[in-house]
Amino acid sequence: MAYHRALLEKLGRAKASPWEGEVFRHMFGNFPPERENRRGARWNPPEVAAIYTSLARSVALAEADYHIALQPVRPRARRVLYRIGISLANVLDLSSFDAIEALSVARATFESMDYSSSQVVGGAAAFLGHDGILVPSARAAGVNLVIFPEKQVASSYKFEQLDYEIIAPESF
Repeated sequence: MAYHRALLEKLGRAKASPWEGEVFRHMFGNFPPERENRRGARWNPPEVAAIYTSLARSVALAEADYHIALQPVRPRARRVLYRIGISLANVLDLSSFDAIEALSVARATFESMDYSSSQVVGGAAAFLGHDGILVPSARAAGVNLVIFPEKQVASSYKFEQLDYEIIAPESF
């Protein structure tokens, strides 16, 4: 994917720093928490692998519940919420709506399934070598951390499952 020079320059001027802490990730069935999204979602175009996490348990659940509600048939697979220890070397903080609007991602797009503008930003951040971005949640008051696993440097990357809880057992 080609990225506009102006976007690359804006992202190049944005503050990047190491990030370390705990995040939460909702998964179905027996999928491991480190499973990457390669199909594309709000912040990653299809050619960019991403792991979506939330800084708060309630935000991770709100994100999952929203997507479950969109399904014509409610999923019956086991739901697991993981608590993960993360250490990243180069994260862009785009967690305010002012920050993403400055990058041409309109806040109104958070009310739709049109991910095109945010996918361009996430793809460009990964292209520039950032290993993650902090972004506002579209489903709750809070922040998500999107990790670009292909940009990780082994010596500075930590993705450690700390704990998990079963949100809903399988219902077959």
